[in-house]
Amino acid sequence: MNGIIGLLGVLAILIATGAIIGVFSRGQVSWRWLMVGAALVSINDAMLTQAYGLAPRLFPAAEWNWQGKVCALLATLAIAAMPAFGWRRCGITLRQARGSLAASIPVLLLYCAFFIAIAFAFPSGPASHETVAFQLTMPGFEEEPFYRGILLFALDRAFTGRVRLLGVDWGWGAVLSCAMFGLAHAFSYSGGQFTFDAMTMALTALPSFIAVWLRLRTGSVLLPVVMHNFGNSISLIL
Repeated sequence: MNGIIGLLGVLAILIATGAIIGVFSRGQVSWRWLMVGAALVSINDAMLTQAYGLAPRLFPAAEWNWQGKVCALLATLAIAAMPAFGWRRCGITLRQARGSLAASIPVLLLYCAFFIAIAFAFPSGPASHETVAFQLTMPGFEEEPFYRGILLFALDRAFTGRVRLLGVDWGWGAVLSCAMFGLAHAFSYSGGQFTFDAMTMALTALPSFIAVWLRLRTGSVLLPVVMHNFGNSISLIL
């Protein structure tokens, strides 16, 4: 029940924020697509939690949530295959936009260099083989196609206004998809109250703007996946 209440809190934030944006952006908000975005968040959460514990755990001895991540990824790919979405339009493609790598690769390398420096400055303790394998794969493979793929696609259609910055067209969809990513890590409900960790929100939501920029610049989630998994795993490897 705590998970469901936490989800409802996140959806309330998304819809309320959309309503506020709508007040100042008349004619540039599609409520239908905003509701689609809310439905996507709900589906992703249900998959990650094995329907909030109602579905059987196939790997009870696993240290990490492989089952939830795989189910969420499969749901994302299935939704992206629907005519209203489309894999390539959602960035689920290996093809990179022409000329984009010259600008994108340096950004990716700087990001990786930053996390290498962090890994040396704050070394982590020993990690199990399963932990390393999980962090090398599942966070980026599941979260990027969802947050920078289908959710960004839906929210970009919910909010059509754009601002050109750093070579890409930014909309409220980019901001809200990053906010939803941050809230997934920093916002929860337990013990009869909602909790919010501002530091976790900053450490997840703010770097995700780099992932959004890479996605918009290249037209693909490939580099965001690489960036995400590198950042999650490098401290476990060095």
